[in-house]
Amino acid sequence: MTLSFSPSRPAYLGVVRVSAWYDLVVTAGFATPWSYALLHGGLSSVGDALGLGVLPALDPIQTLYANLMGSVVVVWALLRLVRPLAVHGLFDGAARSLFAMWQAYALAHGAMKLLWVFLAVEVGFGLAQLLPWWPSRSNEVEPALQGR
Repeated sequence: MTLSFSPSRPAYLGVVRVSAWYDLVVTAGFATPWSYALLHGGLSSVGDALGLGVLPALDPIQTLYANLMGSVVVVWALLRLVRPLAVHGLFDGAARSLFAMWQAYALAHGAMKLLWVFLAVEVGFGLAQLLPWWPSRSNEVEPALQGR
């Protein structure tokens, strides 16, 4: 069976690139203490205006973890933009699954409801990048992993 959308097809690399651009735009503000302070205030203002809650007050540890996450995701996004490979989509889909689980956990424990928007995007990109790797398509997995 020939699939029109699989990790070995050029369209799949388009999804890898689009998800990388999304990550770069959304997480760049988390990468430094100064940009995170601005982003924190902006997200809290939007959440408050929409009745979706606000972020907790800034503290050094929260800022540190936000900066660590932002820095790693920015570098990961740049890799997927500069050298997109099908296997990057597989790993990005796995990372998005983890991010989505932790976002759901935070929402279940009272996080601001604006997080639902980000959770929806994580799930969407995660599915778009993982479903083409589904085991029933195993005949296309090995070539994609080898970069063919």
